[in-house]
Amino acid sequence: MKFKIYFFICLQLLIVHQINGQAKTGKTTKQPLTIGETVTIHSNILDEDRILNIYLPQTYKANATTTYPVIYLLDGSIEEDFIHITGIVQFGSFSWVNMLPKSIVVGIANVDRRRDFTYPTTIAQDKKDFPSTGSSKKFIEFIETELQPYIDANYKVTEEKTIIGQSLGGLLATEILYTTPDLFDNYIIVSPSLWWDNQSILKLKPKEHITEKKIFIGVGKEGDIMERDAKTLFTTLKANAKENTKLHFKFFEKQDHGDALHLAVYKAFEMLFEKQAN
Repeated sequence: MKFKIYFFICLQLLIVHQINGQAKTGKTTKQPLTIGETVTIHSNILDEDRILNIYLPQTYKANATTTYPVIYLLDGSIEEDFIHITGIVQFGSFSWVNMLPKSIVVGIANVDRRRDFTYPTTIAQDKKDFPSTGSSKKFIEFIETELQPYIDANYKVTEEKTIIGQSLGGLLATEILYTTPDLFDNYIIVSPSLWWDNQSILKLKPKEHITEKKIFIGVGKEGDIMERDAKTLFTTLKANAKENTKLHFKFFEKQDHGDALHLAVYKAFEMLFEKQAN
């Protein structure tokens, strides 16, 4: 009799334990984690399809009147810089951080960055190392006449535009600043590969710009050539700066070419954007 009572109690405890376990576990659901959208557009200039990864602020609504500045990110593939840069943008635009305004990020995914980010070179070794090189002028035309008009027509944007470029992307951003400066309002140039074509771009005089420019140049502990060229770029721009130009330079002594970008972009946002109410 005692054994039956003991067995019955144990059975009841087991049933209660199973019920509680089921209640705690419950039914699980899964859904995609979305921070924006991926768009493929065809470029007649480049004669190819180009992928754009587009981050939209949480407050973005297509049918609303609120507009947002746009940050154009070179090397903007998902597996490159898109996710961690948009993370800085999202964090920096939180109301309790208030480092920069809520912004749209357009990550331009790469097809051939050596082709798109470099201008023609006379150096044999450069041509050997970069056999597809020399089409930056065409890529800048794509940005100006196809990409920016597409974004302006399809998203709620202000006129303010920022470009972020690192390494060869920094070279391209510098070329844009020198040749078509009014294409962007803000330039974030990190670890630029200004060694290209024996630093020929540094021998040019930057074209005068009409609109206000905010420029940040950052470089890590990346060797004498990279560090010297970045400082020379800053000095050259400063010597040619007008009243409507704001220049900033930062040397990151603890970072190198591989990890300077993230910290440099954060610092650039601090320096370039004034505190704004969101």
